[in-house]
Amino acid sequence: KLISTLSLLLGTTITISSNHWTMAWTGLEINTLAILPLISKPHHPRAIEAATKYFLVQAAASTLLLFSCTTNALFTGQWDITQLTHPISCLLLTTAISTKLGLVPFHFWFPEVLQGSSLTTGLLLATAMKFPPITLFLLTSPSLNYTLLTIMAIASAALGGWAGLNQTQIRKILAFSSISHLGWMTIIIIYNPKLTLITFYLYCMMTAAIFLTLKTTKSLKLSSMMAAWTKIPSLNAILMLALLSLAGLPPLTGFLPKWLIIQELTKQGMTSTATIIALLSLLGLFFYLRLAYCATITLPPNSANYMKQWQTNKPVNTLTTIFITLTITLLPLSPMIFSIF
Repeated sequence: KLISTLSLLLGTTITISSNHWTMAWTGLEINTLAILPLISKPHHPRAIEAATKYFLVQAAASTLLLFSCTTNALFTGQWDITQLTHPISCLLLTTAISTKLGLVPFHFWFPEVLQGSSLTTGLLLATAMKFPPITLFLLTSPSLNYTLLTIMAIASAALGGWAGLNQTQIRKILAFSSISHLGWMTIIIIYNPKLTLITFYLYCMMTAAIFLTLKTTKSLKLSSMMAAWTKIPSLNAILMLALLSLAGLPPLTGFLPKWLIIQELTKQGMTSTATIIALLSLLGLFFYLRLAYCATITLPPNSANYMKQWQTNKPVNTLTTIFITLTITLLPLSPMIFSIF
């Protein structure tokens, strides 16, 4: 675990601090190899299947990324990350990083891998593993193919909401939620890369709060979530607010990035795009509401064979408390965030 965690930190650091394409590619490869033992650690066929799928997809995406930068070097003689100018290279890079992130139509691996992982590994996959590819997107944003990015972003927001509607496994729902949020991040990356970064940070914080809460209550399915309210009632009530924050409802933190993105799109004269993506977020809101409903409002059937779970006296992890507090209360601090960024 220690070696894998240190390798993850090393790979991420190499990628985000490199100027040369080969170093960025090396960092991504270190990351992929470091997360594989963590995914396949539970001795279960689902975990091995998830690790195999993850390896194959990431290896293909890395090869495509290497091909993209080699093509650019062949035509322009430049290995610098910010000097990606050749149109074919830009197209290949957009495809490679979209595959690494799990943007539609390269998203098929992500829900399956997340479902086969434990909650802690799932949290890493949904947050930390997305950071290096997002950084590469930011560095190359001026030369990316915007039409392709917009189509993929709207498709991600639509499919992320649509496919999450009929799921009963919480990890799969959170995977589709991640795909939907990636759509929001991608649509604004050409116009305002800093806004993409703010959205990514806030998404990571809200997702971490939800994953850590689910780990505390040991909930993996909607049915187990319904029965978990007796363990730590107060935490489940707060989980409802965290889920609504991830959905982007106004008094909570999750509203901030959506509000800023819609404002920026309107400024750029893309009112129709802003309207479409805002309407598509209603699909996501439906399954967040369903999760919130299962977490707090429903009572499981009290039939004769129903066994009530014991209330735990174990204190909630400090990290969980910090993330949940920020997830719920960060919106009033938005002027301070603007001044920093």
